[in-house]
Amino acid sequence: MITIKTPEEIVLLREGGRRLAAILKRLASEVKPGVSAADIDRLAAELVKAGRDERGEEDAPAFLGYQPDGAARPFPGSVCISVNDEIVHGIPTADKIFKEGDIVAVDMGLIHAGLITDAAVTVIVGKAGGKSAGDAKCLEKARALVKATREALDKAIAAAQPGGRVGDIGEAVESFVRPLGFGLAEELAGHGVGYAVHEDPYVPNTGRRGEGALLKPGMVIAIEPMLNEGTDAVVFDRKDGYTVRTKDGRRSAHFEHTIVIGEDGPEVLTR
Repeated sequence: MITIKTPEEIVLLREGGRRLAAILKRLASEVKPGVSAADIDRLAAELVKAGRDERGEEDAPAFLGYQPDGAARPFPGSVCISVNDEIVHGIPTADKIFKEGDIVAVDMGLIHAGLITDAAVTVIVGKAGGKSAGDAKCLEKARALVKATREALDKAIAAAQPGGRVGDIGEAVESFVRPLGFGLAEELAGHGVGYAVHEDPYVPNTGRRGEGALLKPGMVIAIEPMLNEGTDAVVFDRKDGYTVRTKDGRRSAHFEHTIVIGEDGPEVLTR
């Protein structure tokens, strides 16, 4: 069931989104060569705790201990860290150590005043230069992928207008991405958020204008384009139970914002 948040709840979601944005900005700045995904996860937990202590609020990481339908165990981290061919839901382990040129997506949810916001950013690890022409070409491709994913999110948000349809969002992403030659991770999509990590409606990155759920003022949704260098096809890691990878082993990028549909248009809560 699609829910409509009250004006009072949207005020709280704005504050939660602001806090989440600040945490993600700090986490992204710490993604460097030699740093591990577990290091970023520990920092995320510390930042959430620090924010709670300063304001006396009971904030908490939304993903830690969350067990979606079909999962064999709760998620073991505060953040999802996905590297290179990992599209989403990567587990933040100590052996996942970042290297120069890696593409790293940091995805996090935050519970503030009982309400949830969700956002993700992707960064390229290390300095701008490469050691060889091959490195430089690889870096150029990585930059193009990350840039296109960020721009796809902007297109999607602009399409999320009151009175429109969820299909408008999917069409905005797909019509922008396909001419660039990138894949769109199949089976993965955005979603409603606020009372739970995942709510209705399902918000795919493909679609047709005028189709799907009606976008009403007060709806809160997480929009998250996931672009692949190659195929749309994905594989689900049955060993860890969470990580989703590109089927062809090529790299992926992911950006996400939580927005509220306003009377006059979309408002980004996690900017």
